[in-house]
Amino acid sequence: MNLLKYLQAQGIDTRKGCQWLIKNGLVQINGETQTNEKAEVQPENVQTLTIEGEDAIVVPLPYFYILLNKPADYETSHKPRDYASVFTLLPDQVRAADIQAIGRLDADTTGVLLITNDGQFNHRMTSPKHKVAKVYRVTLKHPADEKLCRSLKNGVLLHDDNETVAAQEAVLRDEKTLVMTITEGKYHQVKRMVAAAGNRVEHLHRERFGQWDTQDLALGEWRFIKPENAA
Repeated sequence: MNLLKYLQAQGIDTRKGCQWLIKNGLVQINGETQTNEKAEVQPENVQTLTIEGEDAIVVPLPYFYILLNKPADYETSHKPRDYASVFTLLPDQVRAADIQAIGRLDADTTGVLLITNDGQFNHRMTSPKHKVAKVYRVTLKHPADEKLCRSLKNGVLLHDDNETVAAQEAVLRDEKTLVMTITEGKYHQVKRMVAAAGNRVEHLHRERFGQWDTQDLALGEWRFIKPENAA
């Protein structure tokens, strides 16, 4: 793509804004000043991007994938009602793209959240037929024993549902800490399953989604990832 389209795709500015930056010699790619808006740019070869003397994020194109360690009190929505949008944790340059979360986490739930502008990848990760595992650490209100784990693995009937839903795995780390793996994505599924099994969720943290965890990220931090089965 040409330089002008590249800068727009990077979320740097509007078309006119990008033209002004190029015309005034305020764009550098890999340390070289760019003054021709029609110059060809190979996105995969861009290591550094500098705008007006400041380093900009190099967003992978055409599709990108983000791993975010979601904190509490953020809504997984572009139009939140009660809390800030989780997307505000990302730079404006990234938010300029048509990004969506892959599934949702409740405002009070923390942990792994994947974000992308690749609709096909989003579908593959959330489609029930692909059975992508999601691992949750559940803090329980009441002490539990193996009976709770057996109930969850055998299947419980959710309120207002007509069929049972089972956990792929359910293990107690201690009497109030449950680690549960599911491969579906029903509304409030973990909370509803635990309630159906006779307990209550006090706090919920997603430890893993597919191959990704957030052990290297503090709450609120994010990084680009490269899924093997991405577009």
